[in-house]
Amino acid sequence: MVPLTRSLLSLSGRSIRQIVARQAHHKTAPDFHDKYGNAILLGGIVFCTSIWSYVCTQTGLTWNFSPVGKITPQEWRED
Repeated sequence: MVPLTRSLLSLSGRSIRQIVARQAHHKTAPDFHDKYGNAILLGGIVFCTSIWSYVCTQTGLTWNFSPVGKITPQEWRED
């Protein structure tokens, strides 16, 4: 830790600005998100859309439709 501190203290303001500017404009290689980010996003959209279209059309679920007129009261039984 001491050699690192000593080297940082020996740097002048101008050389620090040069190092920072050099590192800010230097990109070594595309990372994972640059390579595959859009493909993974598109795949997720296709997957989610296909699953929900299957659920909405094939499973026979009723989606909170109004029960008005569909439910009739039963006759009262006196025992």
